[in-house]
This record gives sequence, C-alpha cells and structure tokens, in this order.
Amino acid sequence: MRVLARFHAYVPEHGGGAEVMAHTLLRELVARGHQVRVWLSQHNGRREPYRVDGVEVIPVKARQDFLRLARDSDVVVSHLENVRAAAAAARGWGRPLVVLCHNTFPATFSAVGSGTTALAVYNSQWMAAEAEEWFEAHPRQPRPLASVVVRPPVRAADYRTTPGDHITLVNLHKPKGGDVLWRLAERMPGHRFLAVKGAYGEQIVGQAPNVEVVEHVPPAQMAERVYARTRVLIMPSEYESWGRVGVEAMASGIPVVATPTPGLCESLGEAGIFVERDDLDGWVAALTALDDAEAWQAASKQAKARVRQLDPAADLARWVEAVERLGRR
Repeated sequence: MRVLARFHAYVPEHGGGAEVMAHTLLRELVARGHQVRVWLSQHNGRREPYRVDGVEVIPVKARQDFLRLARDSDVVVSHLENVRAAAAAARGWGRPLVVLCHNTFPATFSAVGSGTTALAVYNSQWMAAEAEEWFEAHPRQPRPLASVVVRPPVRAADYRTTPGDHITLVNLHKPKGGDVLWRLAERMPGHRFLAVKGAYGEQIVGQAPNVEVVEHVPPAQMAERVYARTRVLIMPSEYESWGRVGVEAMASGIPVVATPTPGLCESLGEAGIFVERDDLDGWVAALTALDDAEAWQAASKQAKARVRQLDPAADLARWVEAVERLGRR
C-alpha cells in the first residue's frame, strides 16, 4: 500500500506532540511493510528527498508535484493546516483521505468536514465525543465516513529512567503554565524547579535562584535530560487534548500534578493529581504532600500502573488496520 502524507513540516526529532504522534503512526505503517511518503508544504532548506525511520520526506525544493503523487497513492493523510489542500487532491483523484486530529478546536472539525474524509483519527474518547457534538450542530458539514480513537502512542521503554529531584514543567508557554511555574518557585524557595523551553509558543522566562531553565529538548533525549532530573511533573495547562508529556513522565513512575482538563483527566486517569489552574495554594499543597516519601511512592506506583494500561500496541494495531481497510477499497 502506498501512503502519501501532506504536512507543513516534518521534524519529529525536534517537534511537539502532534509531530511526534504523526511520525509514530507513519513509522508503524512502514514497519508493516507499506510505502510512506511525506510531502512538505513549507520550505525547510533541503532539496533532495531523505528518510526518517523509513519514511521518505519530500521537500518543496525537490519539485515533486503533490497532485501527481496523490494520484499514484492508495491513501492520503494530513493534519493541521494542510487538511483542506490534501482533501481537494484526494477528492479529485478519488483517493481516501485520513485526517489526524490533535485538538478539539472548531477549525479542526471544520477541516475534517471540508471534503469527503474517509477516516478521522481522534486522540482521545473525549475528542471523539466533541467531534460528534460539533457535527450534530453543523449538519451541513460532511461527517467522516469512519473514525477511530488512537491515543498518542508512548512506548514506556523509550522514556523509562530513574527519577531525579526537581519539580519540572515542559514548555514555558503561558497556556502550558509558564506563569504558574514562576509563581510556585517564589512560593516554594526550598524546592528545585526545572523549566524546559517548549518547541512552540512564546516562552515565559524569569529568574529565580531555585529555577534552572534549559533549552528545548528533542523527544529522543527527554528521558536522559529531563525525566532523569524530575521528581514531580507539573502540567498547569489551560488546555490539553491529551497530554503526552504526562504519560512519558509516568513511564518512570514520576507523579504528575495537573489541571483537570478533559484531555488530562482521560490520559492520566486515577494516577493524576488534579488542581485547578489558578489555585496556587492547592498547587503548593499538592507538591508539598509529595515531599513525603510514602506519599510519593504511592503516587509513583499509580503512575506506573497507568502507563501499563496505556500500552500502545492495541492503538497502533487499530490504526494500521483502519488504514489498510481504506487501501483495499
């Protein structure tokens, strides 16, 4: 089966959760013996096609026509800002379109309904429910012919390490809680904080004697450079459709304190320790409680159990089977 993806960029070694998930899904298709190409819609400075874990990446400067590639493919995949263009090409050549959905914003569901989407891939049950409500409220928008829930796959072995002694936030963008981190550091001068810059968004970088700021860390280096230094991960996010970083941390038994967004509640499950974003006293209390060794061990045990529940094998198999069904049509 020949699969063609149209993406804005393809830098899974440096990207955020959406890029990492997309690459994991495409890499799984390659592992099952399928040919996968990614056509880039943005210049990345490269001219010749190259490979990333078996996925062929075609830069804009390679001058390979996307419409021709779509004609010669069995399935077209896209996400984010490229969906509408990919949908037009897939519709023109009668090829099934797969849309990877990474959030519940109206623009995402609108793009899914912009053409005949053969398969919508949602990253959580709550996203699937939100999509159903959106399509019910917009009856003129074409629904996807099929949908599947594939939770962002995290292989625990890729992130497992011995936890450290810092309270860590990954991505200092305000919607991710960059402002909360600095307020907590001021309230908790006896605790050490690790502030890891994110792959996107304006980063809130302050100064405090108990906070160490580090530059963005590529996904493959997170275990060694971040989780090995982390005792507790905080996720004071305004919004998370899932929350991959929390699952990565839990692979090492690192407790996660987070805001109760629908995505984080679903991903962290009973292992999550939830505090409302603006309840600074609540954050201080939750983090202080984890100073107790027995409390930390109990939370760590729950984190490891949750990661076992989230083993990605079934999700990846569900993904491959859904795409293969389209390719056989």
